[in-house]
Formats: sequence, structure tokens, C-alpha cells
Amino acid sequence: MKRVLFLSAALLAAGFARAEDKAMTDDQKISYFIARQVGENLRSQGLMVDVPTFSRALEEALAGKPSAMTPEATQEAMKMAQAKAGEFRKEQGEISKKGGEDFLAANKKKRGVKVTKSGLQYKVGKNGKGPHPKATDRVKVNYRGTLINGEEFDSSYKRGQPAEFPLNAVIPGWTEAIQLMSPGAKYTFYIPGELAYGERGTPGIPPNATLIFEVELLEIMKQEAGNQAPLPTKAIQGKGTTSSPAK
Repeated sequence: MKRVLFLSAALLAAGFARAEDKAMTDDQKISYFIARQVGENLRSQGLMVDVPTFSRALEEALAGKPSAMTPEATQEAMKMAQAKAGEFRKEQGEISKKGGEDFLAANKKKRGVKVTKSGLQYKVGKNGKGPHPKATDRVKVNYRGTLINGEEFDSSYKRGQPAEFPLNAVIPGWTEAIQLMSPGAKYTFYIPGELAYGERGTPGIPPNATLIFEVELLEIMKQEAGNQAPLPTKAIQGKGTTSSPAK
């Protein structure tokens, strides 16, 4: 009974949210979108702001009014914000690293899981046929990426378009992992943080996070001049992209 009531409440809440969305003007939708983006970004950095003060400063900035803080106070506030964000990332990184180590230690004991010298773990779901790609090859894949808690952060399946990229342009764990496959293969990879985004992390992926990818290698592609097929999203990009981890 409680579950039914909870579900009904959830559906009603969703209905109200949709009704509110339809009632918004274009300017209100844009404003809501921007505010959500700012709020989520601040939360991801561990920066919990005083909302009334935040709103006041925002209104003043939009109105072109001078800042209520001196340049010296502004500089000090910036340093404090950077320090708090740094402390938060360090704490999150330590928690994420310990969680990843515990997960991998238990996971490697599971049936069918193999471990490479680098610490990469993988499980074969389906074998493919043909050659293995080299690090210098370009490949086409479908994939789904999750954190160890099951939270999905990326999926080419949801975008409805496979990803194409040179293997030497992605995170180290992917460069190694995809070379184990042949076209048509489906593997699950468990990538330690040091082979993924390391201490840097990225939006949606905490520092030192162990990542899980379900990958299907569709094709090893020829390197052709002018081939500008889209690179994968933030989840696997390597050096040379704005949201990529260091290789």
C-alpha cells in the first residue's frame, strides 16, 4: 500500500512538473535552464552558496550595477572558493579511490573476469572475428558507461549513433581495452581510475573513479584523409579535447 501511495505521489509530482514546464515563457525556460546548470555545477564542486546573496549579486550584475565587494575582497572570496572546491575534490577522490579498489578486489574473483598487467579488468560477453585493432587504428563502437554504483554517465546507444575515434585519442583504459577485441565482440571493461580520469575527474565522473563500460566493437576503420566522423563524448576522450583526461 505504501509503495502504491509513493508511486502515486511521484506520478503526481511529475505531472505538476510537466504542467509548470508548459506554463513557462521562453525567457523563463532559458532562465531555469541556466540556473539549473549553475546550481548543478556548484554542487558538483561542493560549493553550497547562500541563495539570497547569490540572487542579489546576480540581479546587480544583470542590471550593470557595481559590485558591493572591493577588488581585494573579490580576490579573497575567489581564493576561498577555490580552496573549498579543492578540499571537496580531494575528499571525493579519496572516497572514490577506496570504493574503486574495494570493487575491483571483489570483482576480479568473479567467474569469467580477467585482469591485465595494468590492472584493467574485463569479461567477454561475445567473441568477435578477425584481427584486433592497433593503437593507431580508428574504430567504430557502441558502448554504455556507468559508475560502480550503477549510475549511467554516457551511452552511444541512447544517442542512437556509434562513436568513431582513433584509439590513441582516448583514455588509456580504452586504448588498451579495445585492442583486446575483434569486430563483433562484446566485452565488459572495469577500468581503474588511474587508467581513466585519475585525480582530475570530469563533470559526472568523480576523481579517481573506477568506470564500467559495456562495449561492442563494430568495425576497424581505415584511416582516411579528411575523415571527420564525430569523436566519442567526454566519457572516453583523451588528450586534445576540452573535457578529456590526461593520457
